[in-house]
Amino acid sequence: MTEIQTKNEATNQLTCSRCEMSNHGDVEFCKHCGAKIGEHKHVPWWHVHRRIYDWTLAWAYKPSATVALFILSFAESSCFPIPPDVLLMPLVLGNRRKWLKYALTCTLASVLGAFLGYVIGMFLINLALMIPGITQEGINALSGKFNMHGEGYVFFAALTPIPFKLLTITAGFAKMNLLTFAAACLLGRSMRFFLVAWLMH
Repeated sequence: MTEIQTKNEATNQLTCSRCEMSNHGDVEFCKHCGAKIGEHKHVPWWHVHRRIYDWTLAWAYKPSATVALFILSFAESSCFPIPPDVLLMPLVLGNRRKWLKYALTCTLASVLGAFLGYVIGMFLINLALMIPGITQEGINALSGKFNMHGEGYVFFAALTPIPFKLLTITAGFAKMNLLTFAAACLLGRSMRFFLVAWLMH
């Protein structure tokens, strides 16, 4: 939502319409409440990733931010390209007393979304076998690796900036043990999001 502001030319100040506090005239965000004010750099239409990033960040200033955080965390585990940390960090900075709530929301939604990624991977097997070079023997070998070391792969992706969705889909593709998959997801995601929220707090 575009914020309405007024500019005092004499003092070069911007007044935020949300909190009605004054800001320096060249700022893009209100330093008091974080609302968008001032002029913003135009993002070309072909910078799709940047536009999605800005759209995600804008939810931090809306009343439904917690719901958006849940949906974003869920979707990021299977298809959405922007990690939930982008929204989690400003939310915690804006309301530090709720850092545990935000971290828990992120963790639970992300683990639930990981199961969707797992299901997507399972359904991709039949399509993958139609691609030249992919054989049932290769899939069986991948399944063997995931059954031996899959918890480490998934945990590492859940904890680090590696795209988590790639490992959740691959785990389903390899038919990794579901209980092991769930444990690795829960441990890795909870460590990551609670650490990020605690640092912001």
